[in-house]
Amino acid sequence: MATGLLALLDDIAALVKVSAATLDDVPTQVAKTTGKVSGIVIDDTAVTPKYVVGLDPSRELAIIWKITKKSLINKLIFLGPAALLLGFFAPQVIPYVLMVGGAYLCFEGYEKVHSMFGKHHTEQNTPAEEMQVITPEELEKERVDSAVRTDFILSAEIMAIAFATVATAPLLNQIVVLLAVAIFITLAVYGFVGLIVKADDIGVHLARKSSSPAMQGFGRGIVKFMPHFLTWLGYLGTAAMLWVGFEIILHGLPFMHHPLESFDHALGSIPVIGWLLRVLVLALGGLVLGFVVALVVGLVQKLIGKKK
Repeated sequence: MATGLLALLDDIAALVKVSAATLDDVPTQVAKTTGKVSGIVIDDTAVTPKYVVGLDPSRELAIIWKITKKSLINKLIFLGPAALLLGFFAPQVIPYVLMVGGAYLCFEGYEKVHSMFGKHHTEQNTPAEEMQVITPEELEKERVDSAVRTDFILSAEIMAIAFATVATAPLLNQIVVLLAVAIFITLAVYGFVGLIVKADDIGVHLARKSSSPAMQGFGRGIVKFMPHFLTWLGYLGTAAMLWVGFEIILHGLPFMHHPLESFDHALGSIPVIGWLLRVLVLALGGLVLGFVVALVVGLVQKLIGKKK
């Protein structure tokens, strides 16, 4: 009996050692995954402030917290388990799921670019319509719902990429990495969004309340800088959508693996310039692909309209 108990304890100890050894790789895997989804994270961070700007300043942080909670729920309860189940029962489907998401990101990026250049034309040719009157509570709910829909799509890409990074790791590693990525990225993104949204308030407070002339000037500088920062952040988010979406699709095509490796190797001797050139090429490729997807979507909408 004692011998059997000792054997059982030895087995448990061996299992604990194996689990600890595999969990040692978790920080590295989380860092690797975070690097791979950096473009989507940038896009998520760049897109979210527009859903909060223009609402009651006293409600800004509460709104961001609402979006944060729903984003965490989506990642932890729906998207993370879905990635694990899909990876267990149909792992061959994951690259295609990623590619569909990549095509959607290219489409969204193209739509943003198109709206930037077509804004003036649209404003001149669109007839004036009666504005719908809604309460502040209804506007807040509408903004939150819209932000959560956008976040759900980006979160799905993040969790799918996170799982693809640890697909060959033990199940325990997969679960821990997905949990860590979901929590870390969500808190990092929306923490930074909160800082961006409240930066002008911080600037106003410094300009009015600080006793130091230098801090007052710094506060006024923040207030003047933030509108330009938000504009450039929007451009960066659009570029990130295009380059990340197109890169996901290229990685999903087996015949593109060698050309991508050769391209990256050619740019390896000029790190910074090479990275910028790589991003530019991928963003242009994503823009072209987004244009093609937009044409297909428009054609499908016309066909559906004719049938109706």
